[in-house]
Amino acid sequence: MSRLRHCLAFGVASFVFALAAQAQETSAPASAAAAPAARPAALADFDTYVDATRKQFDVPGIGVAIVKDGKTVLEMGSGVRKLGEPAKVDAHTQFAIASNTKAFTAASLSILADEKKLDMNDRVIDRLPWFQMSDPYVTREMRIRDLLAHRSGLSLGAGDLLYWPATTYTTQEVVQRLRHVPLTNSFRAEYAYDNILFAVAGLVIEQVSGKPWADFVRERIFAPLGMTESQTHAPDSIGPNDDIATGHAKFDFKDLKPVAPMSWNNNQAAGGIYSSVHDLSKWMNMQLAGGTYTDASGKEQRLFSAKRQAEMWSLLTPIRISEPSVPELKATKPNFYGYGEGWFVSDYRGHKLVWHTGGWPGMVSRVTLVPDLKLGIVVLTNQESGAAFQAVTYRALDAFMDAPKTDWNAAYAASVKKAEANADESMKKHEAERMKGAKPSLPVDRYAGTYRDPWYGDVKVTKEGGKLVMSFAKTAQLKGTLEPWQHDTFIAHWNDRSLNGDAFVTFSLNPDGKVREVRMEPVSPLTDFSFDFQDLRLTPVTD
Repeated sequence: MSRLRHCLAFGVASFVFALAAQAQETSAPASAAAAPAARPAALADFDTYVDATRKQFDVPGIGVAIVKDGKTVLEMGSGVRKLGEPAKVDAHTQFAIASNTKAFTAASLSILADEKKLDMNDRVIDRLPWFQMSDPYVTREMRIRDLLAHRSGLSLGAGDLLYWPATTYTTQEVVQRLRHVPLTNSFRAEYAYDNILFAVAGLVIEQVSGKPWADFVRERIFAPLGMTESQTHAPDSIGPNDDIATGHAKFDFKDLKPVAPMSWNNNQAAGGIYSSVHDLSKWMNMQLAGGTYTDASGKEQRLFSAKRQAEMWSLLTPIRISEPSVPELKATKPNFYGYGEGWFVSDYRGHKLVWHTGGWPGMVSRVTLVPDLKLGIVVLTNQESGAAFQAVTYRALDAFMDAPKTDWNAAYAASVKKAEANADESMKKHEAERMKGAKPSLPVDRYAGTYRDPWYGDVKVTKEGGKLVMSFAKTAQLKGTLEPWQHDTFIAHWNDRSLNGDAFVTFSLNPDGKVREVRMEPVSPLTDFSFDFQDLRLTPVTD
């Protein structure tokens, strides 16, 4: 599944669906100080269920909050912030919310649109004259709204390697390199999740508002809503006593360990926020109240207009609906499914849902809104298990929809088991096609050199201790040994085993036995889509 990784996004398309309805001007104000709502009888054992989910999917800690009719039904934590340490997760523990940040970026643009400082149909080049895609028509016709809708013609996760894992590029350098990122589809023709265009959206916000994206979000969203447990740049400012979760991953898809925190400073608008379920309750209540909230003095205020919210929650990009991975998930299959502006929209048991997921190194999450029920559910976790947040979300949805009680833990466990089996089968097929004993065509030092991709930049292959080592010039974590596979194909085994992103590396030779081009692709189908190795076209750099 993707962390951004997505849904920065997080393999969103392969997981459960949700629903959106349009906000009304008469919506009740969201109040952070509202008295707690009664927990429905169907959730009497919810704490026990969440704890069982955590154990089922090897998640050290989970935070959950549910709001209904402007009130908080529950805020809770289960488990620990970090394996081997006693500190517990509670409602105030901050997690990386990753691609759930995208809705904050969409809200920021909506605020500016309401103030007539921009129009969502403005051309991007009218705001950023230097902006350029690889196709001149797309460059000319790209509108601000298109930046939020995953319909640009870019492939899934295109350009993610410019900032994922963390690179030394600036946000402007990332966006400037878009002109070399290939388009694989027609403009506005088909859905393909991306993160890079949200970096463009962040720069539009900076250009129009005159302040950095992070400052705008902090001043215009966090502060008005009283979100004092939310921040950007969290790894840069974590103190020893801060209530912040540590991410965990299964190294080599097997051994669960903490991962190093990542500060994502060159595409924050796609996934740079840390927050708690307590704070996200305020965010959900404001959304469910049509953009209104109650300030500290008890006065009703509006963050953005109901018109803009209706547009954010309107389906812009249809997404193909596939059959659930296992029969146990049949009830999650939607009747419609698509993407609006920073939100997914779909349906479940006759109710529309507006939702998003997020993925980060060691953390994945989901925020779900059911507008016609004035219901919001947020699940934050510190392990890369989308199954966990799905199982918790659906358990809560069913409780408020008077649906039959379903063992979603068992259902998603079956889905995980099938995905792992498919990955094993994929590797067996590679092994079956491998010619045993086939050695590289050239002496290893003949593969060494600097190779350059038009959009990423330089990748070096060096000979160290008799082995080939590949290192990405701008990405410290992407360094590892090249193990011969067969002929002129190697496998890059990255030194950081938490990445789970090993890749086939194939050197193509010219008639004189010199390297003409290098192509890459992930070894495992479980590898995060943000490792878009397949889009690289590496050629030797000559003096």
